[in-house]
Amino acid sequence: MNKEYNPFSLEGKTILVTGASSGIGKSIAIECSKMKAKLCVIGRDIVRLNETLSELEGEGHRALQFDINENEKIKSFISELPELNGVVHAAGIIKRLPLKFISKEDFNEILDTNLVSASQVTRELHKQKKLKTGSSIVFISSIASDFASIGNIMYMASKGAVNSFSKGIAFEFAKSNIRSNVIQPGMVVTNLTKVINDKEIEEDIKRYPLGRYGTTQEIAYAAIYLLSDASAWVTGSKIVVDGGITLR
Repeated sequence: MNKEYNPFSLEGKTILVTGASSGIGKSIAIECSKMKAKLCVIGRDIVRLNETLSELEGEGHRALQFDINENEKIKSFISELPELNGVVHAAGIIKRLPLKFISKEDFNEILDTNLVSASQVTRELHKQKKLKTGSSIVFISSIASDFASIGNIMYMASKGAVNSFSKGIAFEFAKSNIRSNVIQPGMVVTNLTKVINDKEIEEDIKRYPLGRYGTTQEIAYAAIYLLSDASAWVTGSKIVVDGGITLR
């Protein structure tokens, strides 16, 4: 067998990653660079974004400071991007409140960041023909879309909408040979989990059949599969990466 054979290689591909200044988005960018992709990384915090850029392997990468919630600027921002082979929508926020305390403004904030902004970026990329034939779009969703928890209604709803949106554009874009899929992680160790009490984490981990939380790199590996030619016949799908928690 050819030692160079690697169906998961991203060599020759240019990938856009939103929310790349931290967490899952940052790991996806780093791991994609190891697979020889060229990255365009987007985030609001230029200092942290440049930290991500400094950790990317290879050359030709770009760090672009941009807030995807600035919808009126998306068109001009997209016009400055190169043609792409892949997009990962990793930007997202969470706010936990029980229903009786949720305002319209709270809901709009979650939906705008987790769904609407990603949809508008995707729309402009398609309109401006920035997505090459054979491109892959990956949305970072969550098992929360199907797995209820107290105070998480807004996040659940936003991620459920992301799942439906991805399926819709998978069908719409298929004639252009552009794919769209979703990754649904369980609990992943990030800076957000550091604010949770150690005892709470210890108890929560017991619910996971594989006995631990996931890593951002493990979510990145799933993204690499969906961005690579190895998944050329996969579209409109959801990949669950959750340590078995949804088996219960």
